[in-house]
Amino acid sequence: MDSAGIIVLILIVLTTFISYKGFSSSRIFERYKFRVDRILINKDYKRLITSGFLHVSWTHLIFNMFGLYVFSGVVGSTLGSLNFLIIYFASLVGGELLSLLIHRNEGDYSSVGASGAVCGVMFASVAIYPDMGIGLFLLPISIPGWIFALLYVLFSIYGIRSQKNNIGHDAHLGGALAGMFLALAMHPSVIIYNYGKILIILVPTVVFIYLIITRPGTLLVDNLFYKTHKDFYSIDHKYNADQKDRQQEIDKILDKISRRGMKSLSKKEKETLEAYSKNVR
Repeated sequence: MDSAGIIVLILIVLTTFISYKGFSSSRIFERYKFRVDRILINKDYKRLITSGFLHVSWTHLIFNMFGLYVFSGVVGSTLGSLNFLIIYFASLVGGELLSLLIHRNEGDYSSVGASGAVCGVMFASVAIYPDMGIGLFLLPISIPGWIFALLYVLFSIYGIRSQKNNIGHDAHLGGALAGMFLALAMHPSVIIYNYGKILIILVPTVVFIYLIITRPGTLLVDNLFYKTHKDFYSIDHKYNADQKDRQQEIDKILDKISRRGMKSLSKKEKETLEAYSKNVR
């Protein structure tokens, strides 16, 4: 087994172990999962990475680790073990950042899983070998990687817009984009031979993300018929504002304790602090 293979094995074992701990301990799961208000308000940035080592079920975990095993060989053998690691973790963080951007006004939005990182490795493989065959689940056929990637991008965009299920399509798309860009930067010669297929994949992805940033209203749909949420932003902005005010209140109480001690707190301040401590356990 080469060094890249050893790294993949370590990632699989480590992710499996941490996911298992999360299955058996809600405290661990809650402390390390991706959650918008904990990241934006509490500045708990480690969750951008730790959430990638947690999963909601054994099926979720096995599916992701199988995908990592299948696609890691191409990236590791072509770009090397160090670049593979860079792509894996950059895709993980890239996926979480896109998710954070899309759900920035939903303070209680949370997610877990290595899917963003795995998608990054998969799209890095497609960037290097766009004509590689990718099999369709439970079907005895395969399609060229670039077509699979394009269909995956379109499906992810629809999933983000329709919000029809509990799948983190935004993290998948962000991770995929990060992985593909990094692979192209690390192995630019493939652009010369495969620029047409690469552009077909990248253009709709980049355009969609541009619209997210400049015209966030394009996201406000319920289903295939694109029914608009009319009160989405007002409700979520209010939620985040309330959370921020609450955090500022807690900071003032903690500062008062550091200066004057616990006995200086009023009854209301003690109740506020106690309620907060229950929520963060």
